[in-house]
Amino acid sequence: MASQRDVKNKINSVKNIQKITRALETVAAARLRRAEQRIDALRPYAGAIRRMTRQAARAAGAEAARLPLLQEHSSERNVGLLLVTGDRGLAGGFNSQIIRAGARTAVELGDEGRQTVWYASGRRGVSSITFRGHELSGSYTGFSDRPAYADARSIADDLIAAYVDGKLDAVEIIYNAYISPLTQRVTRERLLPLSAATIAGEEDEGDAQEGEGPRALVEYEPGPEELLKRLIPDYIEISIYRALVESTAGFFGAQMTAMRSASENAGTLITDYTLQMNRARQAEITQEILEVVAGADALTA
Repeated sequence: MASQRDVKNKINSVKNIQKITRALETVAAARLRRAEQRIDALRPYAGAIRRMTRQAARAAGAEAARLPLLQEHSSERNVGLLLVTGDRGLAGGFNSQIIRAGARTAVELGDEGRQTVWYASGRRGVSSITFRGHELSGSYTGFSDRPAYADARSIADDLIAAYVDGKLDAVEIIYNAYISPLTQRVTRERLLPLSAATIAGEEDEGDAQEGEGPRALVEYEPGPEELLKRLIPDYIEISIYRALVESTAGFFGAQMTAMRSASENAGTLITDYTLQMNRARQAEITQEILEVVAGADALTA
């Protein structure tokens, strides 16, 4: 049986760890609230961009098909896969589930005769993909805790350039969509070609409401084709930015949950070690009593 000193040292160590996990839980909760506010502020803008893009595409008609980002390549041999992870860990399976989803997607693409071109946002994703022996065509780190729109624009510029130049035939993104602090859903979306994501996609709530009554005739100046050239890059950027912001909120939610669980487990360990220390103390006292009794019996014998 361990001595009282050994058990007491274990209790102190667990208490120190519990202080750290509680502090991380508090920090994650505060950052999660800010991330949720950013999501709420982003959604109206993202919805407006989506509706404007669809309306302009409808107005352009067949002319829209001539735009590079709306043209589907003759074959999809190279598929760009962007994984959105965090820069840090201590968030349960938040990062690992994105890595596993990316690996499964790469296997599916390989079975279909397509090659995966890897892109990663977040140090965890970059290090994991590199460790697995894959070459990264783009890595973006240092902003996962608070992504800016400029970060999304930088990623979008690289993906758009690769698609227009013919280096990529399609682009997909995998990220953790934020549902609640306890739930993050692994989401796989296609970014390019954009026609599949917007024109052929289902209408959102704003489009449905517009379709209930008569629509006003809209005249575009400049024309809808020129407007689409400006809107499409914005649509790609806002889609990536939304994924980054939701991933940030999901990370802090997962970290808060993981640290809360760790704190509770630490409390359970402290209780168990305290009981163990009390048993050790009782055993030592009992042993001392037995020694005293044995000594008294020896003197009276």
